[in-house]
Amino acid sequence: MKQYRNYIFDLYGTLVDIRTDETAHSLWEHISLFYGYYGARYEAGELHQTYLKLVHDKEKALKQEESVQYAHEAYPEIPLEEVFRELYEIKGVAPDSSLVLHAGQMFRALSTKYIRLYAHAKELLGALKESGRGVYLLSNAQRIFTEYELHYLGIYDLFDGILISSEEGCKKPDKRFFEILLNRYDLAAAECLMIGNDMATDIEGAVQAGMDSFYIRSAISPREQSSTHVRADYMMEKMNLRVLKDRLLATQR
Repeated sequence: MKQYRNYIFDLYGTLVDIRTDETAHSLWEHISLFYGYYGARYEAGELHQTYLKLVHDKEKALKQEESVQYAHEAYPEIPLEEVFRELYEIKGVAPDSSLVLHAGQMFRALSTKYIRLYAHAKELLGALKESGRGVYLLSNAQRIFTEYELHYLGIYDLFDGILISSEEGCKKPDKRFFEILLNRYDLAAAECLMIGNDMATDIEGAVQAGMDSFYIRSAISPREQSSTHVRADYMMEKMNLRVLKDRLLATQR
């Protein structure tokens, strides 16, 4: 392998194993109860459908707005806290930012079956930092969930920089998301290796941004589409972060 100055990681499916279910009726029953505590009364099905419509409408509006500036924009990202806020406002409730945050986190906690680090994830990140390399996170995610999950998992402080798509208005594979990272931290694309478990977002996006890439097939890697023709510079067909650590650090001796 080549030597790289910076390592850029995807999060979910690459460093973190997670299972969520946002469709269960019991989830929406509990969230409707939470909203009802503060005066925003919904039936479970009504709340679910209203949530889905708000997400759809906001993504569509953002895509139309961004297309004026960037004709090929296809990957808009909205901050979900806007949706959780509007769910109150539709029922005539004016929530403060703390209540919006708690509603979103209640939703996440109730929809998460489990969340845990893959074995050796913390060891991998720590070893790279100790070697003097830059370690960055580039995640298609929501800040109100992910920032707190990084703290919960004990890896927040192991990154030199963290970019979450809901804060940037775009997401992988949009090359702008990668370019934001490069510009913000003054990184050269040729000195970066993108590591992820999704060929269509992590790897294709890295290729478009001029980065080398390392694909890891994990249990929650999406099925590869026939329309995806890019290939990673390096591949692992099975999740094993201890082996990945050995391969990356072997280039630095």
